[in-house]
Amino acid sequence: MLQTARHAHLRSLVRPSARPLAAALLGATLLAGPAVAREAGFAQAEWAQDYSSPTTMQVHRSSTPILSPDTIAATEAMVEKYRSIVARGGWQAVSGAAGLRVGSRGPAVAAVRQRLIVTGDLDATAGGAGVYDSYVAAGVKRFQARHGLSQTGQMSPATQAAMNVPADVRLRQLETNVIRLRSYSGDLGRRFVITNIPAALVQTVENGQVVTLHAAGVGKIDRQSPIMNAKAVEINFNPTWTVPASIVRKDLIPKMQKDPNYLTDNKIRILSGGQEISPRSVNWNSDEGTRYTYRQDSGADFNSMGVVRINIPNPHGVFMHDTNSRGVFGDDFRFISSGCVRVQNVREYITWLLKDTPGWDRAHVEQAVESGQRIDARLTQPVPVYWTYITAWATPDGTVQFRDDIYKRDGVNVPSTIEAPTPVASAASTQPEVFEPGDEEN
Repeated sequence: MLQTARHAHLRSLVRPSARPLAAALLGATLLAGPAVAREAGFAQAEWAQDYSSPTTMQVHRSSTPILSPDTIAATEAMVEKYRSIVARGGWQAVSGAAGLRVGSRGPAVAAVRQRLIVTGDLDATAGGAGVYDSYVAAGVKRFQARHGLSQTGQMSPATQAAMNVPADVRLRQLETNVIRLRSYSGDLGRRFVITNIPAALVQTVENGQVVTLHAAGVGKIDRQSPIMNAKAVEINFNPTWTVPASIVRKDLIPKMQKDPNYLTDNKIRILSGGQEISPRSVNWNSDEGTRYTYRQDSGADFNSMGVVRINIPNPHGVFMHDTNSRGVFGDDFRFISSGCVRVQNVREYITWLLKDTPGWDRAHVEQAVESGQRIDARLTQPVPVYWTYITAWATPDGTVQFRDDIYKRDGVNVPSTIEAPTPVASAASTQPEVFEPGDEEN
């Protein structure tokens, strides 16, 4: 009531001809949040409630590991809920909604509202039926958060595509993933790491709780990250990188055919019998290039592994590492590597890995990175690392998460949203194109 009176008073101070613009600016300010309100001259007292993101509609970060008995129980309960949704007829497809935002009107808005109501992303009594208001925007944000999409509150092609995955397909995803989750019901260790490939996320877990969470870059569709159990045993600071033979054939030679300066620009040396040779002495239009060893110098700005490599010995020859192209961590779809896993905030990650190794606190980690020198740190106690493939799961608070079946392993023909992606952060990256560490590491 008080806020309504204040907003009416503000409108009364604006001449009639300017009121439509003023109303639009006021609405935009209300949706933007407290910081923008202060900059616009509105008092903090106006912000007793954040209308764009009601607390009850937000998806809160869960401290429950994706591999845990609680996740299994929550996902089993969600299976029953989705069986009920399917029995009631599921939900109707949404069309013509891409681009809808606060203030939009029309039949597509009503379809979006109904779709959000069915899965509990929007209260049926919230807001008006015919307008894309702040309640709908908050519901869309919630839906986007549950599907690993950028939480813009606006309808995008990817958001519409995710909404249009049928309810029975989502149910079968949940049933499939319950089986996967149960396969990890044994003792995983006091401290361990989970890489969930479809979600492109890394969790560190200690005493049954998530300690740190990291966005990740994982294997492309044609160079998939493997499902495996391994152990982190060693951290390599400021590593060089020996290019695997597979990447020499698939990437390096084609790039040199297009750009003779590629190796020099990316600080990659050609070695023959331990001696460096010039790129200009190689016939790149023949198979000669496959006969040599290629090694990239260490360096945070250009080395494909960034400043850190995490060794996890395994038969696939893959590992975890930093990257010199960190803009990709802002993308919705981070399937960009040749099988290895890039880790966001890698210094926090390795500090956690080295927690029980004497002499390796955060300060020493920083010193090792900043030294620019090749330094190896062996973990006193190896840490189990689980690379998993979970496309649907629920958290104990009743929130269900879905991700694209990027490698087509669910067997239920989940339509891909990657064909209709939202704008990505890396599109504006100024980093030079580089190829990725991957399988068959030498």
